[in-house]
Amino acid sequence: MRFTIKSAEPGIAGFSSQCGTSHPSIDTHVQCRYGQGVEKPRPMRNWALLGYVVLSCGARKGSPVQTTALSHHGALRLDILRHLSEHPEPFAPGAPRFWDDPHISASMLAAHLDSTNDAASRRPSVIDASVRWLLSALDLHPNHALLDLGCGPGLYSERFARAGLRVTGIDASQRSIAYARAHATERQLAIDYRHGDYLAMNFRHDFDAVVLIYGDLCALAPAQRDHLLAAISTALKADGRFALDVTTPRRHTATGDLNHWQAYDAGFWRPTPHLVLTQGFAYPDRAIFLEQYVVIDTDTTVTVYRNWFQDYTVATITEALERHGFAIDGVGSDLTGRPADPDAEWIGVVGHKR
Repeated sequence: MRFTIKSAEPGIAGFSSQCGTSHPSIDTHVQCRYGQGVEKPRPMRNWALLGYVVLSCGARKGSPVQTTALSHHGALRLDILRHLSEHPEPFAPGAPRFWDDPHISASMLAAHLDSTNDAASRRPSVIDASVRWLLSALDLHPNHALLDLGCGPGLYSERFARAGLRVTGIDASQRSIAYARAHATERQLAIDYRHGDYLAMNFRHDFDAVVLIYGDLCALAPAQRDHLLAAISTALKADGRFALDVTTPRRHTATGDLNHWQAYDAGFWRPTPHLVLTQGFAYPDRAIFLEQYVVIDTDTTVTVYRNWFQDYTVATITEALERHGFAIDGVGSDLTGRPADPDAEWIGVVGHKR
């Protein structure tokens, strides 16, 4: 089977090579390869939201996950493709730790560091504006302690640290944390970066403020969301402040048709030839949307990457926060101070612990 690159990877916004810009201690082989004649793939919108699962041959919903092949004794297993065209259960669990796959994690880091688009992290000008606004909106001053959840490679953390805050950042990606630590050391910034799952954090009254930026909350099922909000409340000092942003259903109304396929010699998901089937599933009665990427390797192994979104309205995010003891101080269309707009694709919220 021959694969050729037709266009940038579907459903994903473009990114450029980071060759020569990444810290020397970080493996950049994927980014550099893109600079040698292979078309640059594009990272999925907001990598913090990505879930991963490997489906079993002929699997039913809820069955154990395992690796499988799309062919059996030379026959194409169409039952697997039919299964993948069905709506999965919302937030169906999958195999963990995709973010530490050597190829995908390098692609993800490149996406975070790309300053030309908002694919994995927002553009530097927007990050600058957000940090300036949040310092004021959260009433933060030098020596205040701030917790940056889902900090990635430290784009926000470093800016807060340069403003004199004592910053702790948590992220699940080893590669992102390694980059963030090296970059902070290079710039002589004392930031406490921790590799781990922030759902497992156990801070108690340690922080003046907590931020959860670029839709991380949307990736969580309701029970996980409630657990995290309770943990944030516990991590905050009395009257501590918080800020987060979430997507609205309008963002996914504007997504358009996601049902298509494309073949690649190399791309975001793999350094080798592969086929990507892209699908979108809407759950309008529950304000949930799924972006699904089915990757088929040349040995016919099938892997499914799922990007779940729990969208919110001002009313639903306010209810969730107030139920966990938070008071809302302000709602806007983002975390730069733009006023609320019923047609906005994002909601930015600031508040405090009651």
